[in-house]
Amino acid sequence: MHDNQPHAITPDTLPETITRYLKAHRTHDTATAITAFTRDATVTDDGATYEGTAAIEQWLSRSATEFTYTIELTGAQQTDAAHYAATHHLEGNFPGGTIDLHYRFTLRDHLIERLVIAP
Repeated sequence: MHDNQPHAITPDTLPETITRYLKAHRTHDTATAITAFTRDATVTDDGATYEGTAAIEQWLSRSATEFTYTIELTGAQQTDAAHYAATHHLEGNFPGGTIDLHYRFTLRDHLIERLVIAP
């Protein structure tokens, strides 16, 4: 069945690259997090797009210090071999205090080529 509809998977079956990025991001380990991306990767977060590893590294460093929050992986989906999504529940001192964010990943050659973060 190839209808390109996302289907639920268990978070522990996400590809290693995504798991490595998520764990490093959660622990504010920018050096490890950046290794999960292709050199020409793009990240879209909060309405802004960051292109290339230098811009993504700056985004990671800033997002790690801007607010204090907890993050819990609450679900995962797979659309095909290159497209995955992870849902996180965040609680912290940012406007609103709680939010569920969807991290949509596109992989290329076992690395993250594109990441879009949105509610």
